[in-house]
Amino acid sequence: MEITDLTPAERRVLDAFPLGGGVDFREADDEDPAQGASWGPERTLRAEVLRELLLDGPVREGRIAGLKVTGARITGKLNLMYGTVGHSVRLRSCHFEEEPNLYGARVVALILSDSVLPGLMAGNLRAEGVVRISRCRTTGPVRLQGAKLSGALFADRARLGTPDEVPEEPVLQLNHAELGTDIWAPELVTHGKVHLNGAIVRNQVNLNDAELNAPGETVLNAEVLTVGTDLHAMRLRVRGRVNLGGARIPRQLNLAYARLSNPGGQVLRASSSVIGELWLREAAPIEGAVNLRRAQFDLLHVPPEVWPGQVLIDGLSYRVLSPHLPAERRLPLLERQPDGYLPHPYEQLTAAYRTVGDDAAARTVQLAKLRRHRRTLPAYARLWGYLQDAAVGYGFRPMRAAGWLLLLLCTGTLAFALHHPPELKHAEAPAFNPFFYTLDLLLPIIDFGQEAAFAPRGWYQWLSYVLIATGWVLATTIAAGVTRSLNRQ
Repeated sequence: MEITDLTPAERRVLDAFPLGGGVDFREADDEDPAQGASWGPERTLRAEVLRELLLDGPVREGRIAGLKVTGARITGKLNLMYGTVGHSVRLRSCHFEEEPNLYGARVVALILSDSVLPGLMAGNLRAEGVVRISRCRTTGPVRLQGAKLSGALFADRARLGTPDEVPEEPVLQLNHAELGTDIWAPELVTHGKVHLNGAIVRNQVNLNDAELNAPGETVLNAEVLTVGTDLHAMRLRVRGRVNLGGARIPRQLNLAYARLSNPGGQVLRASSSVIGELWLREAAPIEGAVNLRRAQFDLLHVPPEVWPGQVLIDGLSYRVLSPHLPAERRLPLLERQPDGYLPHPYEQLTAAYRTVGDDAAARTVQLAKLRRHRRTLPAYARLWGYLQDAAVGYGFRPMRAAGWLLLLLCTGTLAFALHHPPELKHAEAPAFNPFFYTLDLLLPIIDFGQEAAFAPRGWYQWLSYVLIATGWVLATTIAAGVTRSLNRQ
């Protein structure tokens, strides 16, 4: 090192560096680094001294050198831009007066846990191990865009940004970063935007109990994010928009117990994403619109009461819905699509019920689809639709046709019992039976010999025509319904 006028505090760090030893300047374990501006020279380190140590510090054979400092006030800018640091950097519970610059640097590991910083410039950082900003507090942005970390990023219980302020620049920037394992950030609190666009996380992202605040803005922008396993965000609290468009999460996107709020705008966008399971179990009712267009899920665990008034689901595909509920509980979501009638959501819901073997619910969805489609038709077509619905439920209620047949059979039997139709051939006609005569008219296949032997006249002739026509329609409907059930089995 060229710097020779070292303070006693800096001399302690220099002596410990080649041994990989630690220097703890704290007077108590519960000290608050936010008060570091008042710390005196006995615990103050110049950033230029630390830089010289990291880039060209002394080493001792047989020992692993490293910077390990706790509870120091660091003055000046720690500038390691494009530098290669062959040692781990551990600066815990420190107070930084200026933003460290590690843009394009190569480090073994970077540990800043419990420190207070104006921000961190570490874009395109290369780290062989982990980067820790656990419990850090920053007023400015943490820039890690394009970083490549062989290990994980730890940001658990970190506090980024200033409360009640939403700066223009995102407070956490991980665009196009690559992480060898996890983003571990439970209880993270941000006041400003978080960017994860194009990031690749080989294992999981953990945002359990995190709080993201950027009202009216895209608080979490994670387009085409790629996660190796899960994105856990249980009890997540969001004020703003979460954008997961095009994300790839092969296992769980777990938003159980979450609170998502962005009144007047979209709160969750996951269009064109491919996700194994989406969990919103016991989440608070979502405030804001949800966009799931063209998304693909294996399982959707979302109680109906969680969905907001507007959910865009055109092109959404899923295999299983959970919890399993009657179709009547799921249909209202399909009825309030802003684009009007869309057949695909009904077909998708039908397929989901058939996947779990609930054929009755599948028929209910198909019937609801035809009723919804009816509203888009001209008046004459709607009238015909109402007749089909009332008579046989568009063929999905075949037993209703049996009821109509029974009613017509009783009506015809009573009418022809009161007024026998005349015989066609007196000597050859069988004894008239009003019940079997009506049955002969209604059933197109069975022949009891009554219809061909008698010829009603006047009003009764028109009644016979009605019975013949409706009998054909209703009997065919029953046969089609039975055939459809057998085919599905």
